[in-house]
Amino acid sequence: MKKKKVFSGFTRTTPEHLLLDAGAFFKNFIYEPGGTGNDTYDSAVSAGKLIGATKGGGEFSAVPAVRQIEVDGVKGRAKGLEVIDSWDVYLKATVLEATSESIKAALCASTVDTELDAEYDIIEGNSSIDLEDYVDNVTWIGKLSGSDSPVIIQVYNALNTDGLKLTVQDKAEATIPMTFYGHYSQEELDAPPFKVFYPKKKTAGIIESATEGGKVNEEN
Repeated sequence: MKKKKVFSGFTRTTPEHLLLDAGAFFKNFIYEPGGTGNDTYDSAVSAGKLIGATKGGGEFSAVPAVRQIEVDGVKGRAKGLEVIDSWDVYLKATVLEATSESIKAALCASTVDTELDAEYDIIEGNSSIDLEDYVDNVTWIGKLSGSDSPVIIQVYNALNTDGLKLTVQDKAEATIPMTFYGHYSQEELDAPPFKVFYPKKKTAGIIESATEGGKVNEEN
């Protein structure tokens, strides 16, 4: 009996393109293409930029609000007649570490007084959102199976507008869910508030980079 062909997306390169594990979440992680003062995972941890240990992983979402322009005589979706009105962008994580900073971040608009009392940091909610409440960026760092460089996802002008929901119970640790929404800035109204930095593929010292006309090999 003739063996039937199996159709699958699995190829020899599949093991090189897997995002592994939950990764780590940072605030104000510095990465500029070609920059000399960029953060690394280790330097950002040392600088106290880590948001904290998480439980249950996280989630990144960047969804455009697409509007279909309706034209008489066109009976359905038409190529070229769709426009993006906006982007809804967020990074979500469930934070396991309850610190004064993580509680402040969850509260959206709040202040922390570290001077008034010798025993406690005092965290209070505010009745308005100040520009200082927005985090320049919230960044996820994750491992790509086929690369020594991590995948970096950044959400800009981030703010957790869902507030603080702290659930405590016996035989379990309290967690703080946070959803950091990206916001457009006045200086870049045409730039959706996120970027994904994906490592270039490296093979035998050669970096393969895609161009419009095909692939160009650049020396490493």
